[in-house]
Amino acid sequence: MNKWGLHFDVAHKEEKIAELEYKMGEPSFWDDSDYAQKITMELNGVKDSVEKYKALQAKYEDMQLLWEMGMEDKDESVYGEITSTIKSIQQAIDQLELDVMLSEEYDVNNAILTLHAGAGGTEAQDWTQMLLRMYGRWAERNGFSVETIDFLPGDEAGVKSATIMINGHNAYGYLKGEKGVHRLVRISPFDANARRHTSFSACDVMPEIDETVEVDINMADIRVDTYRASGAGGQHINKTDSAVRMTHLPTGTVAQCQTQRSQLQNRVQCMKLLRARLFELEQQKKADQLAEIDGEHQKIEWGSQIRSYVFQPYNMVKDHRTNAETGNTQAVMDGDLAMFIEAYLKAKANNEL
Repeated sequence: MNKWGLHFDVAHKEEKIAELEYKMGEPSFWDDSDYAQKITMELNGVKDSVEKYKALQAKYEDMQLLWEMGMEDKDESVYGEITSTIKSIQQAIDQLELDVMLSEEYDVNNAILTLHAGAGGTEAQDWTQMLLRMYGRWAERNGFSVETIDFLPGDEAGVKSATIMINGHNAYGYLKGEKGVHRLVRISPFDANARRHTSFSACDVMPEIDETVEVDINMADIRVDTYRASGAGGQHINKTDSAVRMTHLPTGTVAQCQTQRSQLQNRVQCMKLLRARLFELEQQKKADQLAEIDGEHQKIEWGSQIRSYVFQPYNMVKDHRTNAETGNTQAVMDGDLAMFIEAYLKAKANNEL
């Protein structure tokens, strides 16, 4: 198991734990609650990774001992238990390898996920709501918390657009591959003639950017509008102009938040969202410049179709980038995205994307 310790960079992670614990011991640590929360979350994530490795190491050593005892006593009954243990060890190694793949600078951050219904009215808005539920269930299954930043309901049903913050260690790293257009084929429940419809919803995923990351924002370039919220939130939220929209005039970038109780809270969340969007815009510009230098003429837009969900005439969910697919559409809609996330991260690590 020592080679696995090197592979999973356990020594470096233990150094990181010591460094983060030192920061938490500083007298002024809790003065900035957002910074403190970020460091605490990072520490918990790194600790969890090291603890998983050590638990795996202990299980491996126990299996070795059991094997030696079985060989010494010529007891064949241990084979079944050893086979089962090997299988569970392999599953744990696969999960740790995924963690190793999340090594890009912002992978550890919280994720800001936005969904926009495509053309198609109620049908597309219903599909967007289904995706919103899917990502919420994924977060729940994996121990992440979800906070709604913005929510615009559909005219008759579903959701026109929604922005959620998925909080937890490596949330962005896991979800970054979900960015793109998601396509649904099904018999529409809104069609009296029970015809098959195709619907689209666009998903955007960005890392939450804290104050330690420099984002060039001149407040003179930002127009702030307030308006009455239209989403859920009780009586108060719909009686005051508490919703906030910020527009970065030089780029036309817009961020809005209407789910918090007060205008001040919405302003804080809106600024977080705007910083993340401007940061993403700058990163995209750099990527486009590199692609141009490397001679890549085909621009990869964030809205390119990445996955199809077919409910009729057969059941299949297929990712068009990795060719990962499954016939268990219900499990996917209930948040089981592990196959697609793993396939994307492995393909990215192998430079196949």
